[in-house]
Amino acid sequence: MPTRPVLDQAAIHAVLEPVLDWLDAGPDVVAAPVQPPRTVLAAAVRVTLRALAQRAPGRAVEVRVPPFAAVQCLSGSTHTRGTPPHVVQTDARHWLALATGRLTWSSAVAEGVVCTSGHRAGEVGGLLPLVRLPRAHNKP
Repeated sequence: MPTRPVLDQAAIHAVLEPVLDWLDAGPDVVAAPVQPPRTVLAAAVRVTLRALAQRAPGRAVEVRVPPFAAVQCLSGSTHTRGTPPHVVQTDARHWLALATGRLTWSSAVAEGVVCTSGHRAGEVGGLLPLVRLPRAHNKP
C-alpha cells in the first residue's frame, strides 16, 4: 500500500483558511458566518486528522469526527475488531477549534464537547493544537 506524503504546515493552513471566520464567530456575533460547505469542512477535518496521525503514529487511540473521518494514532497496544478501548469523539467545529488552538483540551473535556473513553484518550490533548493560526477578526 503506498504511503501518503507528509503534510506540511502550508498544506494544513491552506485547508483551514476557508473555515477560520466560521470558527471565530462567537455567540455574540450578530451576523455570524454561515457554516462552510460540507466539502470544505470535510477537507479541513480529514487533513487535520491525518496530521494528527502523522504526528503520533500508531493504533492505540481512535479519534472520530463524524461524519467526516476517523484516524488511529499513538503507539502502543492496538485493536483489530469491535469498538476500540481508547476513543476520542467530537464534532467538526470543536475538532477544528482544538486543532487550531482556539479551544483547549481541558475546556473541551470539561464542557462535554469532546467525549473520551479509555485511559489513553487524554493523551490526544497533549498533541494539540496541530497549528496555530491568527483569529479571523484580527486580520486587517
